[in-house]
Amino acid sequence: MAGAGAELSTDEWIEVLRQSRALGAAQLGFSGGEPLVRQDLETLVQEARQLGFYSNLITSGVGLNTERVNRLREAGLDHIQISFQATESDVSALLSGSAKAFDQKLAMARAVKAAGYPMVLNFVLHRHNIDQVDRILELSEALGADYVELANAQYHGWALLNRDQLMPSRAQLERAEQVTNDYRAKNPDGMRLFFVIPDYFEDRPKPCMNGWASMFLAVAPDGRALPCHSAGELPLDFPNVRTHTIEDIWYRSEAFNHFRGNDWMREPCRSCPEKEKDFGGCRCQAFALTGDAANADPICTKSPHRDVIDAALTAANCHNSTTGQLIYRTMSESSALIAKG
Repeated sequence: MAGAGAELSTDEWIEVLRQSRALGAAQLGFSGGEPLVRQDLETLVQEARQLGFYSNLITSGVGLNTERVNRLREAGLDHIQISFQATESDVSALLSGSAKAFDQKLAMARAVKAAGYPMVLNFVLHRHNIDQVDRILELSEALGADYVELANAQYHGWALLNRDQLMPSRAQLERAEQVTNDYRAKNPDGMRLFFVIPDYFEDRPKPCMNGWASMFLAVAPDGRALPCHSAGELPLDFPNVRTHTIEDIWYRSEAFNHFRGNDWMREPCRSCPEKEKDFGGCRCQAFALTGDAANADPICTKSPHRDVIDAALTAANCHNSTTGQLIYRTMSESSALIAKG
């Protein structure tokens, strides 16, 4: 977590946006942590609009109010996504640490819709709420949602620390996916649903971020430039926008070139015919589970470390309890994710 004095100033953020746009970036995501802690967010949104970015705010809704929704709209924000933990206040409180968060999210989802935005809701699924998918869809429909992302937790960072308490069984996952498919079949013109399966339940890794430093550049609150939000956990020297231009970072920094292409790959990735599809998978996941970011993503059944994944799946299938203490993270300040056009 960056201290207040370590965060980029308004002018520094604006310079990052200008350099990124000049380099060809087209989409800008304000994420976090919680981007609403930035009191200059409207200023940054306005600058992004003037530069020609399509801008998106991903927020918990906590700290938002109707007045600020309208100010962001006037500043030119294109899209707001509200994240939920559950359909009930008690489960939401368990996961967010706040008893008031759920009612606030409901109110802000309605405020976003009233401001003329499409309603985009995100529910992170895990063992504590995956059996509520039918109620999640009912709630989303009642709120007038246009798009609903049912994003099963991916076990990085905080979720990895709490994996034993969060990972659902395969049976739970299959039921939730079936409920989602049934809704689609019965409501072909209804909400658009996106059901994202956890990596752990796949046999091949996902093409993480469409390949290392190929499309996205994330800027942390303290100015560190990263190929994705999680990359800061890796033992690489990531450049800072305070001391390097975006062009230098993108094209010439050692960190951004470290896992580009195929030359870094070891077996089984090096000779795998699917390496152009999945790029070897997630470097952060490889590091977190094997201690070496250059290893094959353990999700892959060809990986010599696949046993780590299989053990976690076995534990999840045998563990039906949702009791146990979660390790909470500290909310960090806002960051920006810039997509190359």
